[in-house]
Amino acid sequence: MLEARNVRKVYKSGGSDLAVLQGVTVRIAPGDFLAVTGPSGAGKSTLLHLLAGLDSPTSGDVCWEGRPLSRMSETERAAFRNRAIGIVFQFYHLLPELTALENVMLPALVLGGSSTATVRDRARQWLGRVGLSGRVHHRPRALSGGELQRAAIARALMNEPKVLLCDEPTGNLDSKTGTEIAELLAGLQRQQGVSLVLVTHETMLAGLADRMVILRDGRIVSETDSGTAAPAARRKGGS
Repeated sequence: MLEARNVRKVYKSGGSDLAVLQGVTVRIAPGDFLAVTGPSGAGKSTLLHLLAGLDSPTSGDVCWEGRPLSRMSETERAAFRNRAIGIVFQFYHLLPELTALENVMLPALVLGGSSTATVRDRARQWLGRVGLSGRVHHRPRALSGGELQRAAIARALMNEPKVLLCDEPTGNLDSKTGTEIAELLAGLQRQQGVSLVLVTHETMLAGLADRMVILRDGRIVSETDSGTAAPAARRKGGS
């Protein structure tokens, strides 16, 4: 479905080349739950941005359903991001002047095809599913870190994407709240059947996934199943 094929990403830094990714290949099939982990600077977030079509590889291809994103027009890539991909960032990126409800409505309003009333009802449903039924009219400044991330997750799932990409979604949260958010994501992944890619430096959270890729210095150094502990951890987290 979504695949990075031998991707390299090189940035210019002070007149020299900085190779952030050095020939990474990874495939995300329908319903996959993949954790990407490794130390800071390993290239985890860069890989996620390439998979989302937010950036382009220096060489290699990112392909959606077999078609390289590089062969899509700007309009086609925008449609790919809006329809097929949901993104959850570490820093939430909610618009401060909008309520939680309005923030969640945005992707569907951009996509079009539904009335505002229908979009509003669907946004309320998603906020309820992430535990924010009582916070729909609160602006971001009135929400806790965990609530902000829950709203961001609802927004990412608003258009029912096929792939959910999460970039350190627990990085700004305390350990208890971070575990709750990771388990919420795992539960939603099961319920929706969406493919989930979770970038994290925390091995405990990575253990919730079915597969784990470890990056170091821009290369994959390990790719394994997370083991028999993963299903038990996921059962604990979602209902």
